[in-house]
Order: sequence, then structure tokens, then C-alpha cells
Amino acid sequence: MKPTVIDHIGIAVKSIDEALKFWEEGLGIKCTGREEVAEQKVITAFLPVEDTEVELLQATSDESPVAKFIEKKGEGIHHIAIRVDNLEAALAEMKAKGIRLIDEKPRYGAGGAKIAFVHPKATGGILLELSERD
Repeated sequence: MKPTVIDHIGIAVKSIDEALKFWEEGLGIKCTGREEVAEQKVITAFLPVEDTEVELLQATSDESPVAKFIEKKGEGIHHIAIRVDNLEAALAEMKAKGIRLIDEKPRYGAGGAKIAFVHPKATGGILLELSERD
């Protein structure tokens, strides 16, 4: 497994519209689009910063992992995503090393990326997303 770049940093927010005021008006970083990811029960908005992106995450349900995160910890950094060339191979390698995974098989995330999460207990408390993009 060879991580290639930090793909994005996910930030849990109560309202994407409110959060965008800071990013777009305050910093001048324009949102490239919004997308609902029904499986995760979130709406996402991506803001490009050089070779990476900031992903704003707004829950669409109280059952969303993002809603639960905000309830427990408040708004803030939810996860860091690292891009890999071959997600299936990366997961198999991590599993063989005994690394605790949330997802042992890829699923689809925003923008059609294949994603999988590594458990925070394996990373020192950070929710890590592995991402493969075409």
C-alpha cells in the first residue's frame, strides 16, 4: 500500500449553507458542488485547496454517523482521507497486519470514489478514510 496524497479533510457541520459563508466569503474558496450520499445519510460539499479538498458534511438524519459525531463532539474535523491506488489491496494488507477496520470491503462515497474507513482505535483517535478515485 502506498498512500499518494491527502484526498480530503471531512468537517462535520450542522449547516452546509452556514459553513459555506466562511469558506466562500471569508476565504474565497468556492464550492465545486453538493451531493447527497444516501448510504451515509449526509449531504457533502467539496471545496478545492490545491491538490486536496475540504469536505463539509451535513447529516440528513439523526441516525447519520455525522449527526452522532456532532451530538457527541460538536462540529469539527470528522475524518482525514488518504488516497490509495488500490483500495482492495490496501484493505487486505491492513487486515493482514491486524489493523482494526470499520470497512473490510470498499463502498462508494461522494463523487463515485471507492472508500473504506479505518477504526479510530487503530489510528490514535482519528477516523481515517482510504479513498480510490479513477
